[in-house]
Amino acid sequence: MKPKNTTAPYTPFDFQFPYSSQRMPVFARNVVATSQPLAAEAGLSMLRQGGNAMDAAVAAAMTLTVVEPTSNGIGADAFALIWAGGGLHGLNASGHAARAMPEHYFEGKERVPLRGWDPVTTPGAVSAWVEINERFGSLPWTTVAAPAIHYAREGFLVSPQTGAGWRSAAARGYDREEFAEWHKTFAPDGRGPATGERFFMKHHADTLEEIAQTAGESFYRGALATRIADAAEAHGGFLRKDDLAAHRADWVRPISVDYHGFTLHEIPPNGQGLAALIMLGILRHLDIENLAVDSVESLHLQIEAMKLAFADGHRYIADPAYMDVSVDDLLDDDYLTSRAGLVDPKSAQDFKHGTPKDGGTVYLTAADEHGNMVSYIQSNYSGFGSGVVIPGTGIAMQNRGGCFVTDRGHPNEAGPGKRPYHTIIPGFVTRKGDGGDGDDEPVMSFGVMGGYMQPQGHAQVVLRIADYHQNPQAALDAPRWQVTTGLNVIIEPGFDETVYEGLKAMGHEVRKARARTVSHGRGQIAWRLRHGEYLAASDLRSDGEAVGF
Repeated sequence: MKPKNTTAPYTPFDFQFPYSSQRMPVFARNVVATSQPLAAEAGLSMLRQGGNAMDAAVAAAMTLTVVEPTSNGIGADAFALIWAGGGLHGLNASGHAARAMPEHYFEGKERVPLRGWDPVTTPGAVSAWVEINERFGSLPWTTVAAPAIHYAREGFLVSPQTGAGWRSAAARGYDREEFAEWHKTFAPDGRGPATGERFFMKHHADTLEEIAQTAGESFYRGALATRIADAAEAHGGFLRKDDLAAHRADWVRPISVDYHGFTLHEIPPNGQGLAALIMLGILRHLDIENLAVDSVESLHLQIEAMKLAFADGHRYIADPAYMDVSVDDLLDDDYLTSRAGLVDPKSAQDFKHGTPKDGGTVYLTAADEHGNMVSYIQSNYSGFGSGVVIPGTGIAMQNRGGCFVTDRGHPNEAGPGKRPYHTIIPGFVTRKGDGGDGDDEPVMSFGVMGGYMQPQGHAQVVLRIADYHQNPQAALDAPRWQVTTGLNVIIEPGFDETVYEGLKAMGHEVRKARARTVSHGRGQIAWRLRHGEYLAASDLRSDGEAVGF
């Protein structure tokens, strides 16, 4: 006799797939989803060896620095939201600007430059790997780092989207004389590698091996730190050994907003997850759930709420030590109600929400049969980052300081020792449990990487599931919109043609994208069906995949 299935999975959605896609969800007890297949498999190999979701996340993150260097690297920053031990833990592993940077250094410039040492902040990704491994990991460093070291030393075959970005950067992104070390490391043959071509990163392998052998100490207080600081001093950068030695990743309390039966959690500022929370908080007062999915009316309200959220985000989000308005005030329901009252349901408005910038980021999620779930994001910010590569190490330094502003007195003005506004945000969703005790239950670990698209992508995915009952894969497959400046909005193909015309009639300055591409975000999801069982989904806009067993 077959055993009865007495526990139905929690699925408040259907399993229709109304949008064209190259993906289907994966159902398994252990899952990993990320933007590059080799990295996803690296994470899964940790789970097969008896490790947990946190081991899988660190292994995948380290591997991504090798197989997708177009978006992240050893010199990157990282954030994480981790469900473990019955609760949600937030990790801010973003770095500070050098303490030797002069006050008001960029005053008079339109923006902080994105190339060279000026935008370089202390890299935090390595500290994220260390913190996650030490607090939650179950496997030794030698095991967790092995896949990344293997691909760096023995070579890997370049995937299509990574290859396209790589070739573009080699051809146009970095001056050959000024960034000679970058070309030596990433374009040794005078070009970026072709799709399917094997590429070797032996210096990168040596660096990862040293990080693993010293549990990150060399990077922040040892030989690698010395090489980073010496390179900065030799080329006019402000970063010094004491900046690296002083860096710490911070465990933080996530911030959240309730939305139609779910709670979306984000990392607090300096991350921009607050913008996603504000958007959903505004939509909570606009009855969007009663409008048809993919309708002109629904999309209009979403776009307007996002513009209001960005107006607040660009004004207030900064290093929390310098913010002049609190997160609680911005998420106060009376305030959100007042912001919702500014939305005209029939007409687009310019709320002066600022100018989004491009970004380059990797996101991954991992979940195991013991109930652990990890939402992890890692980024150089703009493609390969600043173009600075530390000689003989493979360490590409981020340009996260490019997210500072130059306005004197602004909370996010560039300054010594400050953390900049950060675009990368991991997301996590919970709901109130059915047990009557009021405790939160984990539902979804997810992210939608891609610069200022990220809070827009988070909110769009959540409302598709919460309001329109679409399954996670369909929510990722769906066409997306992206506000840019003023009344401008870029919308992917896939909506009915009347939608584009209807939004134009409301005053939106609509530009229809040619295809669904990385510029509109690359999402990954792990959805908890029941204890130890998951649905994992991966975005068609990336090379990645969801895997499991």
